Amino acid sequence: MNRQETAGRVAQKARTRQTLLAATRDLLAEGHHPTVAEAADRAQISRATAYRYFSAPEPMAQEAVLDAIAKEFEAVSFGNSPAGSDLATRAEDVVAAILRMVLAHEPLFRTFLSVSSAGTGTPGWRGGRRLGWIRDALAPISVDLPPAQLDLLVTGLALLAGIETVIVLSDVCGLEPGAIEHTARRLARTLVRGVLADA
Repeated sequence: MNRQETAGRVAQKARTRQTLLAATRDLLAEGHHPTVAEAADRAQISRATAYRYFSAPEPMAQEAVLDAIAKEFEAVSFGNSPAGSDLATRAEDVVAAILRMVLAHEPLFRTFLSVSSAGTGTPGWRGGRRLGWIRDALAPISVDLPPAQLDLLVTGLALLAGIETVIVLSDVCGLEPGAIEHTARRLARTLVRGVLADA
């Protein structure tokens, strides 16, 4: 098989996988947690082919939702604080930016939590992206913080910037989206003050 044929097969496999994931997302959006066979039928590909990509429904559903989430995040910057912003402002801004993105795609994120908890195994660790965004947003002025304090701040801000935050502030506390962002901003500023006081 020559190089061109190999590249064509790789591209075809990628298209088949994307078709399967798209069908899975459609079924999830309809409130159904599909089996691999059901997703294959919706995608109009053979079940044997689908099982070559995913042997169980939980990883397939997780990957389908994560694929959509990744595409949404590609176009968003989380470090847009004005030049000269202090640490608290940068912390507020990155938390608010992530929360706005989560709220804009809340059903997608809730579906991810649902499919993650539906499996029998432990879902793969997915927190690194959020931590990276926070570190990048704080980087210009976090150099004076001792590493332990910076780690504590990043960890604390991660608690304020995800679907988990939305669920607590919305479902448990009954806050509307605007109030969710306002509350998270105030908590981020409070967290920064506490960390700086201990530095």
